[in-house]
Amino acid sequence: MDRKKLIKYLKIAGVVIVVALFLWFLVIHPLLTFRGYEKDIENAAKRYFELNESELPTGARVKTLSVQELFDQAYLKDDFYVPLSKRPCSITESWVKVRREDGEYKYYTYLKCGVISSLVDHKGPEITLNGDEEITIDRGSEYEELGVKSVIDNSDGKMSVDDVTIDSSDVDTSTAGTYEVVYSATDSLNNKTEVVRKVRVVSRLENVVKEEAGDAGVYTGLNPNNYIYFSGMVFRIVGLDGDNVKIVAEQDVSNVNYDAIDEWLEYYYEHISSKSREYIVKSKYCDMKTTDENISSIRECDSYTKSINVSILSASDINQATDANGDNYLYPNSISWVRNEADDKNSYATRNYFFGTVNKFMSFDKNYNLGIRPVITIKGDTLVVSGDGSQSNPYSIGDFTRGRADDKVNTRQSGEYISYSGMLWRIIDPEEDGTTKVIADTTIYSNNNSPITTYYETDDEAKIYNPKQNGNVGYFINNRIPEYLDMSYFVSHEIEVPIYKRAIKYGEESSTEKYEVRLSAPNIYEMFTATDFNSKMMKSYWFINSSQRENTKAVMAEIGTILYGDLYDYEAYGIRPVAYLDEDCVIVRGSGTFNDPYIISK
Repeated sequence: MDRKKLIKYLKIAGVVIVVALFLWFLVIHPLLTFRGYEKDIENAAKRYFELNESELPTGARVKTLSVQELFDQAYLKDDFYVPLSKRPCSITESWVKVRREDGEYKYYTYLKCGVISSLVDHKGPEITLNGDEEITIDRGSEYEELGVKSVIDNSDGKMSVDDVTIDSSDVDTSTAGTYEVVYSATDSLNNKTEVVRKVRVVSRLENVVKEEAGDAGVYTGLNPNNYIYFSGMVFRIVGLDGDNVKIVAEQDVSNVNYDAIDEWLEYYYEHISSKSREYIVKSKYCDMKTTDENISSIRECDSYTKSINVSILSASDINQATDANGDNYLYPNSISWVRNEADDKNSYATRNYFFGTVNKFMSFDKNYNLGIRPVITIKGDTLVVSGDGSQSNPYSIGDFTRGRADDKVNTRQSGEYISYSGMLWRIIDPEEDGTTKVIADTTIYSNNNSPITTYYETDDEAKIYNPKQNGNVGYFINNRIPEYLDMSYFVSHEIEVPIYKRAIKYGEESSTEKYEVRLSAPNIYEMFTATDFNSKMMKSYWFINSSQRENTKAVMAEIGTILYGDLYDYEAYGIRPVAYLDEDCVIVRGSGTFNDPYIISK
């Protein structure tokens, strides 16, 4: 043989040897080692039953011994490792099963070592359910079992659905929640499979109202459990509107002149989260005219708006909420508009009481800025996912996700609460520049617990809000109030002061002035600038809105309504500041509610 052929054969032989060694070390040797483990386990099981013969199964029964148990009782001593590694085999997932077949006991060993496992049948039957693996049923209804469609085993073939055990004992249809129905089946080698069907027991909002409000479908009395979260804000459930449910803001959100209500409500609708808007049903709302003689007794309506997203309550809505004792949760402590005109110039508002009269309704000039509580109709089949309707635990419909730790504050929703500088603040708006506009939940107090007040000390006939003018209310708020607050998280921001020619009316400012400030007074027409009656320390406070007409200024009185008469220079009122949180502020903890506000850091 010549040299070239010899070299060629030697190369081929070398490759064969390398492949053979590769197969030996990576395939054959690991497999032989694994088979040796299986044999050791089987022999250990046989020794176990030699000493515990009474435990051998009879008939068609199967007895299972876990490898863990064989180690615990010292029938196995040397650990098993995944071949070519130092990782132990899984002794908790490995077992030996024994069954009497043709008069003799046969052993089946299953060992799991990494990617290598025994070829013995170790999988239970495949269970296929009728219906979905997650179903939803109404609270109080009867759970109807949908059953099993088929059961097939890889060794035993098709099995009877009657062989499946169904455990639905966990389901409690009287209580809302998510429950499990467990379906289990075993094959001839006692390999078991479990499949779980989740059963969501829910309350549909329409049914909740029917159950709690009775045949009339409206909540009555002084303190019914009808609180509900919607778009991160607290509402009260008024009652049914056909198959849907009418809800109203817990209290005044803002103040506005009557003729601008619909325009203002469009602004309000923009502050409802996009997810929450999906639940809103456009509806027609009562807007009938009435008289002093009739308004306290009307319960029916003969005139309606066109279909709209948001409105306000009418006198008939409020009257229907009065119980046999004359109690009614819908009467506010402020003065709030109702959707009832008296004539072309005057409309009605409601209040818990008016000085000097027992009437709960009174007509006012439409130019006055009185409280406004938006009312919305949402789908009746909306699911109540949590809550019991109480003030401390309102119903929740899952339309709103609370902020989490490390979320930026500027990603949050209008209406949520923040705790900072020892007091509560409420989000008005996240701004386009990343800052977050907030309003204090209460007025500012000094260190000796006295409310801080100020007044105009300028010679100008028309007192225009100006944070750059010494002696001006705006100057005092911007320069003196920071002495009482931690300003670390607040940043300077441009504000716009609306200036009116005569009456202060929504959308009718004649001009505006822009200023860079740290703190300012609130705007009458912005979100959450009305008196917050959750607050225990709210006093009077100035607004930013200014008029060129002498003695026409904007102030919230301590009784919770905007003063609509002339205000004079010597009159002093409190401060409820508006500020802008730095764009880097993040949530540390909390859920953004009045009782559990967000704690923030930067």
